[in-house]
Amino acid sequence: MSDPVHLVCHYCHGINRVPRERLIDGPKCGKCGQPLLNGAPAQLDEKSFDRHIRRNDLPVLVDFWSPTCGPCMMMAPAFDQAAHRLEPAMRLAKVNVQSNPGLAMRHEVRGVPTVILFKGGAEAGRNVGAMDLEGIVSWARQYL
Repeated sequence: MSDPVHLVCHYCHGINRVPRERLIDGPKCGKCGQPLLNGAPAQLDEKSFDRHIRRNDLPVLVDFWSPTCGPCMMMAPAFDQAAHRLEPAMRLAKVNVQSNPGLAMRHEVRGVPTVILFKGGAEAGRNVGAMDLEGIVSWARQYL
């Protein structure tokens, strides 16, 4: 049996230990019972961001976006679809920079959309500008 992987629940933000080989079996949160890998990005804010970045053992791909940004809105469906393609190898999350300007400042997001990949709690890669589904998936997979 492999080492367990820590996953933070998108819903209650509880930390779960899941054997790596069980990630494809649709694990559920031990605290709230929701699926841990639901094929959709988590919506993060100032309160939940650090927990997801630092406590998930899987890499976390974060889309920093704004609802007033045309390219962000065009990329949104592709980013949502990328979650289906990239889980369980990595988690996906979104941060609305208008609602969470402190996170944008802390991570030096100067233009949106900006996609940042975090591994082990630290930034491992960054891309500024809209991408299509294939672009997101191929860019993210280079960090696996």
